[in-house]
Amino acid sequence: MSSINIAPEKITLTAVRAWNAEEVIDLYRAGGWWEMGWDKNQIPTLINGSYLVLIARDLENNAVGMGRLISDGSSDCYIQDVVVFPEYREMGIGSRIVNTLKRIAELTGHNWIGLISAPGKEEFYKRAGFSVMENYTPMLTEE
Repeated sequence: MSSINIAPEKITLTAVRAWNAEEVIDLYRAGGWWEMGWDKNQIPTLINGSYLVLIARDLENNAVGMGRLISDGSSDCYIQDVVVFPEYREMGIGSRIVNTLKRIAELTGHNWIGLISAPGKEEFYKRAGFSVMENYTPMLTEE
C-alpha cells in the first residue's frame, strides 16, 4: 500500500470507551494479531476492560492507529496493542501513541510501565525510553 499524504498534526489521539469493532479488528489485522475465530463481539469488553484505549483518528473520524494501557490502577501498567495502519506509518503516529500512553501512566501514579516488543521493533520502543529487561523472558500459557 502506498503512503498517505496527510500532515501528522491532522491525526487526533482520543481516549475512548467504545469504538467501531470492525475498525479495531482491521487494526488488529494490520498488526498481525487477529486470529480467525476470535469473536468480534468481545471488542467492547476489550476496550472497557482496559485502563485506557487511545485511538488515532483521521479527519473523517476513521481509526488509523491505536494503543492500550492495561493496569492495576495503582502502580503497574503495560502498554499493549500499539498499531498503526501501514500507509500511516513513518509519520510519528505510533510514537505519539506510545508517548501519550506513557505520560498518562506516569501522571496517574504508575511507576512501573512495561510492554512486550514485537521482534524488530525494539529500537522504536527504545526511542520512547524503554529498555530490554535483561534476564527476563515473556511467557504465555500453553494451549
